[in-house]
Amino acid sequence: MAVQAPNPQGQTAPAAPKPAQPHAAHTVDSSPLIQDAVKILKDATTQLPKTVQGLERQMMIGDIIGRMDEALKEKLRNCMNYFLSKMFTNGASDIDMGGYGSQGFVWYRVFGNKKPDPTLGKYSPDEMNILVQGVIGDRQRSFLYENRNLDFSHMLFQPDGEFRRFRADAYFDLDQLALNMRAINNSVRPIKLMELHPNVLKVLSLAHTKEGLCLVTGITGSGKSSSLDSIIDANNHTVDGHIVIIASPIEYVHKSDRCIIRHREVGRDVLSFKEGAVQALRQDPDIIMIGELRDPETILTALEITDSGHKVFSTLHTASAVESIDRIIGETPPVEQERVRNRLADTLRCVISQKLVPSLDGKRVLAREVLLGVPSVRAAIKNNNTSEIYQMISEGGELGMTTMEMDLKRLYLAKKISLENAINYSNNKRRVQQLLQVQGAPGGEGA
Repeated sequence: MAVQAPNPQGQTAPAAPKPAQPHAAHTVDSSPLIQDAVKILKDATTQLPKTVQGLERQMMIGDIIGRMDEALKEKLRNCMNYFLSKMFTNGASDIDMGGYGSQGFVWYRVFGNKKPDPTLGKYSPDEMNILVQGVIGDRQRSFLYENRNLDFSHMLFQPDGEFRRFRADAYFDLDQLALNMRAINNSVRPIKLMELHPNVLKVLSLAHTKEGLCLVTGITGSGKSSSLDSIIDANNHTVDGHIVIIASPIEYVHKSDRCIIRHREVGRDVLSFKEGAVQALRQDPDIIMIGELRDPETILTALEITDSGHKVFSTLHTASAVESIDRIIGETPPVEQERVRNRLADTLRCVISQKLVPSLDGKRVLAREVLLGVPSVRAAIKNNNTSEIYQMISEGGELGMTTMEMDLKRLYLAKKISLENAINYSNNKRRVQQLLQVQGAPGGEGA
């Protein structure tokens, strides 16, 4: 592979008899780990015929890796691990590479902004395909070819003997393989840093509430998994019990303290979220954590095991508490919706909807909406009057409830976020403008 350096305008330098010298600000990384991998990639790509494309080409790449000497495979993995190690010096949360969209570069997300890193060089589509396939096993490759997507976890061992784990997703982008990896924190944020109301903490604690459904919701990258880990960690250190975690993949690995904690990864330790939840009932659990309510079967199973008297935590990809309730009901078959509505009203204890908002110090700060399953909320769910719940949240501050708009106002008044971001990240822009008494602010009323 010829590592191409960008010119001062950020464009790839044209081919020339002599390699173009990189701009000083974009000096290509000369790590021997990269250089070793470059030689292997160049040799491997010469074995691929130009006439074969699509899935068949990916399978040929898999065959080449399968025949490759273990020492060469190790050098490819070392290159990938070098890219991952750069995440921690960059302060990045995610790495992206491969596929048509990456344009041959390695990209990092730093404090919410995703940008390419030209210093790591530019790679051909086949070279990226080889790097991506080099970090997965034979059975995982077969699953990827069949399903065009693979969720998996990856571990990076560091020189100090510690290791870092990553949540990974490999997928196809115009016949090429793309990869995202997200770094999993090595430590859990103490629950006290979440600054939750005492009533909310009681609902989340097995010591005070033995049953019920508690949800943490938000878009991808909003910190849902980190918040759930904080909640699980708090229970682990304060209550004697048994916690079963079912996730795809397992992210933070908890060390049993006062609770025995089981980690079951979908696809590795159990076949599906539904099967993991059903099987957990026979494992004497006190808390069951289901990584995501992603389909009607999992939603119905979660409600059933909650209704049986267990404490269940899970996540949804929704932006508000009311949307979470509507999503659960709407995702189930129409014939089941009345039963689901009644069961949800009986079992729902808490919904925390959160967003990571750019802060004035260039980082991000957590904003959240909190709903508690108080009698008025339960009645609204049963009577199909979920449109009334937002007002109940806004009037429930003394109980520990808050709307997203109220919390954005709190962050703005505390000089943690800008007025523009307080408005842009709200679910109801007209409402946040009223709270902040802003006239003529951009944007209309949100959902």
